[in-house]
Amino acid sequence: MDPYSILKNLSIAAIPLLFAIIFHEIAHGWVANRLGDPTAKQMGRLTINPIVHIDIFGTIIMPIILLIFSHGNFSFGYAKPVPVNPFNLRNPKRNMAIVSFAGPATNIFLAAISILLVIIIAALQLSTLLPQFLASKLLIPVSQMLSFSATINIFLAAFNLIPIPPLDGGRVLIGLLPDRYAYSFSKIEPYGFMIVFALIILGITDYFVIPVATVIRGLLILIFSPLRVLL
Repeated sequence: MDPYSILKNLSIAAIPLLFAIIFHEIAHGWVANRLGDPTAKQMGRLTINPIVHIDIFGTIIMPIILLIFSHGNFSFGYAKPVPVNPFNLRNPKRNMAIVSFAGPATNIFLAAISILLVIIIAALQLSTLLPQFLASKLLIPVSQMLSFSATINIFLAAFNLIPIPPLDGGRVLIGLLPDRYAYSFSKIEPYGFMIVFALIILGITDYFVIPVATVIRGLLILIFSPLRVLL
């Protein structure tokens, strides 16, 4: 892929990816604050200001590298994790699971909004009310950004639901397991990222992420399919 196409795809991917990873982290902090832990709020992390959430490698370098090496077809990233002190939560075990699930749930919500807006824009493109140049110069790029937003948010939700701590799915599982098993399972958290990285290299994560992402996408399309008919 030529440099122009890569830059074009980067411009389409940058804003949706930034929104996806930032709102994922804000959701953790906001829910934690509602459940008794104000740590993220006190540290100024409950804001949409991207500067406080940006991780130089995870938010900037890695997405660009992935986009280049995938010839503009794929990008992924992460923001600085929002700090959560489980000992401040009113029910640490249960509420930590809720806080953890808030991130993927927010990504699913953002994907739903993106799909809804893509459907509305598609209807506007078919409408004769808008000038043709407006549809081609504005609506098409916006629709491409929203389509990428839906895809990346679904992928982020599915990936973070992998049941290995410190990923959100692992922490949700810890909250659901009986105390004895939860304690034993939580001991793998210091090695969690190494385990996940090894599973990625071996391609094993695909057997979890792809089916979960497919189910999420299928449910969202099913929910919004009646709207396609109405519009």
